Amino acid sequence: MAEKTSGRTLTPQAKAAVIDLLYRLADDNLVLGHRNSEWTGLAPILESDIAFSSMAQDKMGHALTLYKLLEDLGEPDPDRQAFLRPAGAFRCCSLVCLERGDWALSIVRHFFFDEAAQIRFDALASSSYAPLAEVASKLRGELKYHVMHGRTNVRKLARGTEESRTRMQAAVDRLYPHGLGIFEPTDADETIAAEGIQPAEAELCKTWQERCGAILDEVELAVPLGCEPVYGGRRGEHPATLPPLVENMQIVYRLDPVAEW
Repeated sequence: MAEKTSGRTLTPQAKAAVIDLLYRLADDNLVLGHRNSEWTGLAPILESDIAFSSMAQDKMGHALTLYKLLEDLGEPDPDRQAFLRPAGAFRCCSLVCLERGDWALSIVRHFFFDEAAQIRFDALASSSYAPLAEVASKLRGELKYHVMHGRTNVRKLARGTEESRTRMQAAVDRLYPHGLGIFEPTDADETIAAEGIQPAEAELCKTWQERCGAILDEVELAVPLGCEPVYGGRRGEHPATLPPLVENMQIVYRLDPVAEW
């Protein structure tokens, strides 16, 4: 096991790598939390509405926790990170940026993202960066319920009506390349792996493909073959759907950034 470090004992190179990683994780959770909140009052049944709204709130809570770790490393406070950066400064993956879509698309996105999040936070619980390991150990307890919800709904909709199955396969076909994009490599990855902060993105991606593939195979949904990962989000290159989401998310805060609510 790698020796544990804190913000005070990180080398400059390792600190920059941790900051890069934390922005990716925090931005993913903030944007997906906001996107999933768009189902509040609109989900197919009341039970789904409550569950999806609760998980969206969890995602935003996870983002806040991660932004606080960034603040401890000298980055701006969480409100400024979330509500004053332009869309191009976000480091979220393309999967979380896409439009809300139909219920099948949102369920498949939820399934793909939370499978990845569980794999990542299970690994981060043993991170050499002690503050992140502590946070990961806490958050992965909540993630197991998100994963259970995602798997349950994938099974239910894939085995439902002909229409639900068709919509689910279309969502898998559309989103799988974006799911691979969660694990987009960055310049910080070599340092992150070498310092024991987190395993390499390629290693995490392989586990994700195996886990998602097993569930999809179980319900006879086909994994698209030979698709290329959708990269760019970790460099600030996002789908056209992100800027309107960010503008909507930030509109109230930007009216008066110094106001106390």
